Amino acid sequence: MLPERGPDGRTAAAGRARRLVGTRTAWTAVGDGEFFCPSCGGDRNYQRLTGRRRFTVLGVPVLPRGVCAPTVECAACRGHFGTDVLDHPTTTRFSAMLRDAVHTVALAVLAAGGTCSRAALETAAAGVRAAGFEDCTEEQLAALVEALEEDTGRFTGEPCVAGLSIELHEALDPLAPHLAGPGRESILLQGARIALADGPYTPAERDALATVGAALTICSDDVGRLLAAARTPS
Repeated sequence: MLPERGPDGRTAAAGRARRLVGTRTAWTAVGDGEFFCPSCGGDRNYQRLTGRRRFTVLGVPVLPRGVCAPTVECAACRGHFGTDVLDHPTTTRFSAMLRDAVHTVALAVLAAGGTCSRAALETAAAGVRAAGFEDCTEEQLAALVEALEEDTGRFTGEPCVAGLSIELHEALDPLAPHLAGPGRESILLQGARIALADGPYTPAERDALATVGAALTICSDDVGRLLAAARTPS
């Protein structure tokens, strides 16, 4: 007589054996916060969990079976993810990073080309407002550039000095891995439009934009192509 089989083709005896013995994981919460849940597709609360596996008999834990890798559990969908999911910024954090990046690029390009051009200031302020600083004005940007020059001892038209280069990298390096190619190019092109608002690129503006491209992990050939495309009327 053949052993009785269930719908999945496994024997009933094997199913009973699994109910008699098995493993169970006991989870312990060790932290919480907010993250971008890849399952929900939005910002959610999470718990960071550590787990210990135990061998069970009749549902009763009897022997330890080791520890589980740390896990992140979404409070909404209850999905479990590796802790590397916390490296992805939340939607709120990403918006702030993008806004700060556009603002920093605008200041760098204005510092390279000067703030005497009303057209450059208007282009810069419009881009910064579109990125999220809704109250940004041309006067505010001009004042910030003047303060930056006093702080660094740098004069308009000089190459991108170390301090300004560091600020660009601090704003752009954390953002670049989370932006697709078109998003990174868009930030560079916004800077190019500011530089071109009052005429052709100056050497200092090209130097600042090259630094922006490097911080956004855009290769030098592509930076040159994009700057040339921005200069060509559409």
